[in-house]
Amino acid sequence: MNDSVLIIEPDFSGHRWRYAEWAANAYMEAGFRCVIVTEPRNEAHPLVRKIREQGAPDLDIALVAPPADSGGVASKLSYARMHRQFQHAYEAAKKDRAVALVVVPYVDYFLLALPFLRSPFGATPWVGITMRSNFHHHLVGVRAPRRPLVNAVKARLFARAIRAGGMKTLLTIDPTLPDWWKKNARPSGTTIEYLADPFPDARAAEPAAAKARLGLSDGTHVLVYGAINDRKGVFELIDALAGRAGGAYGPTLVIAGAQDADVRDRLTAAAAKLTPPPVVFDRFISSDDELDLFSACDVVWLGYKGHYGMSGVLVQAYRFGKPVVATADGLIGWFCRTGELGPIIEDLAVCSINRALDDVLARRARPVVSGHLLERNTLSQFKETLRQVVV
Repeated sequence: MNDSVLIIEPDFSGHRWRYAEWAANAYMEAGFRCVIVTEPRNEAHPLVRKIREQGAPDLDIALVAPPADSGGVASKLSYARMHRQFQHAYEAAKKDRAVALVVVPYVDYFLLALPFLRSPFGATPWVGITMRSNFHHHLVGVRAPRRPLVNAVKARLFARAIRAGGMKTLLTIDPTLPDWWKKNARPSGTTIEYLADPFPDARAAEPAAAKARLGLSDGTHVLVYGAINDRKGVFELIDALAGRAGGAYGPTLVIAGAQDADVRDRLTAAAAKLTPPPVVFDRFISSDDELDLFSACDVVWLGYKGHYGMSGVLVQAYRFGKPVVATADGLIGWFCRTGELGPIIEDLAVCSINRALDDVLARRARPVVSGHLLERNTLSQFKETLRQVVV
């Protein structure tokens, strides 16, 4: 095929760059040429370097700077501003190429602007992936803030966005959203499908060897993984660990992932009170190091605060058979609600966290939950779901 698929993602933080790469792989395997469109600030990112070094004929990278600020009220509204940025990126990247499809790995940038501004991609069909559509959670058994007015407005805007035209399929990493839509909405030209948040198939490394490569000691390790910010609940976890009997018998905290600038100094100061001292990897984590981290560590921390969406870290823990300590909130709590994957914490009080740690550290068997919904969270399933959009 000569037609191209444009995958537009301005932000390569967290797991967004992975979604862009995996989407490109899915459509290249289906015979399309793919172009990942991002901002020039990501030029030094490992994904950009890899694409350029490999020079594959069916994969390209396009660096498109955001449009100049137009001023006015619209530029102050994030949904409208991002809608304009995606429109600009599309217009710049589509020159001299026929575009079959546009993929937006994180459509929440501008989803609720669609009722007013329509599709930013003209007549080109497109697929968006939503990760933050949580207005329906209180209606489907997911623990989330009850905001009747806000949720009602967002539900109305969401329904209008789905019917705004142009979007072929909306994919969601929330399995409760398609069911809610089918029960509560009128038919439209856009379908809503579940997209299982993926983790690539990987064989766990031998724990002792993984610890050696990472420079970890023997003993028990608790992993905090991903983009490290205040919402990870890491400061509350440190307070709880500081109150435990430490020394050679206490669990070692491992913090792995690039830290936000506003938490780095605070985190250094807070971690200084821990015995044994924590192991900190404040950087981009390569795939090899990621595999070693989930192979070497014994418990994965998911006690996030103010986070009501899904977490790829939960998927990774499940794939490696590692128990979690998880918040009861949001989709993390919904997936972990039976307690089979590890203890649930109702709040981030020191006593609650330490009770959960006592529970999980006393469990000697790895959590094997046959038939769990997370079994679908594979890269092959992710790709197949994306490819079905163009069938």
